[in-house]
Amino acid sequence: MKLLRLLAPLLLCTVTARAANDQFVFVGTQTGVKTSSKGIYVFGLDSETGKMEPLGLAAEAKSPSFLAIAPNKKVLFAVSAGVGKEGGVSSYSLDPQTGRLTLLNQQSSKGRGPCHVSVDATGKVLLVANYSSGSIASLPIHADGSLGEAVSSYIHGPASKVDTGRQNTPYAHSINPDKSGKFAFACDLGCDKIFSYRLDLAGAKLTPNDPPFAVVPPGSGPRHFAFHPSGKFAWANNEMTLTVTGFNCDADQGVLTPIETVSTLPPGVAVIPAYSTAETRAHPNGKFLYVSNRGHDTIACFRVAQTTGKLTFIEAAPSIVQIPRNFDIDPTGKWLVAAGNRGGGIAVFTIDQSTGKLSPTGQQFEVDAAVCVTFLQRYP
Repeated sequence: MKLLRLLAPLLLCTVTARAANDQFVFVGTQTGVKTSSKGIYVFGLDSETGKMEPLGLAAEAKSPSFLAIAPNKKVLFAVSAGVGKEGGVSSYSLDPQTGRLTLLNQQSSKGRGPCHVSVDATGKVLLVANYSSGSIASLPIHADGSLGEAVSSYIHGPASKVDTGRQNTPYAHSINPDKSGKFAFACDLGCDKIFSYRLDLAGAKLTPNDPPFAVVPPGSGPRHFAFHPSGKFAWANNEMTLTVTGFNCDADQGVLTPIETVSTLPPGVAVIPAYSTAETRAHPNGKFLYVSNRGHDTIACFRVAQTTGKLTFIEAAPSIVQIPRNFDIDPTGKWLVAAGNRGGGIAVFTIDQSTGKLSPTGQQFEVDAAVCVTFLQRYP
């Protein structure tokens, strides 16, 4: 009995400590002479209360503007400064206690201006999109988390040239593996297309699918892509027209069939040159979809029809931060963290589980030139 009394406070302290930071929140930034950021930052998040606390610089790096975490939770990947004349992708081992990152290695992204990375569900393949060269590539992930050289890469084309100022050449904006692990889809702003690739996990290789792409309305400029948790539907936000296009997904053939294209702005709000969309995220419960509007500085929320995938506009909630280039939803679906690329750092919101609406928690943290937010659930 005495031993139990002595152990009880220790057990309580352990459980409390685990709950206080049961998630890590990593923030990728742009670095350079115009910003004070030094690389990748890490925060702790309490899933029960939504309280966040800064844990410091996880790794010093040059413009690690987009991040992805391996399924085993032991490795983090980031786009990075170039390898020679090309862009780079970096691999970091992750300390599960502190969130600190240690560089494993870096490889060429096989293109200029890498802007997006993703990892397949098995953790065998890293996919990267290169904005400036309009290209994508795939790299094998070794057992220790380090990256091998790219085994496949493709340059998109032709450009749509609907908007000659912005679509005169391909601009690959993102690439995401599907739920089946058989295919990957790459949004290209300059082509007005979402390219479809077959994904060979054993060889870490991409090959163009047949049909090779899906299209969005001309002059839309697709940017980021998200799947419904069921894998039946997917959405691409269109940066130039501030719209989102929904698709039915054929998991067996890797074919996207358009459903509809709807505005991400509130009724009556016109598109102006200072506005553009940025990120697309589906809620873990599959009932809601979110898209960020830069310039208008809001996050649009939609209800998702579960049988058709069609969207109903709910609200455009103020993002608190300026130019919300990216945001993410934590695995529990309770919290959303938005990154402001030009001001406001990062801001934390609570998500109403029945309506999908966002409410600011009042928490805001200064992270200069914040670009990307990604969560890591440390404990089940």
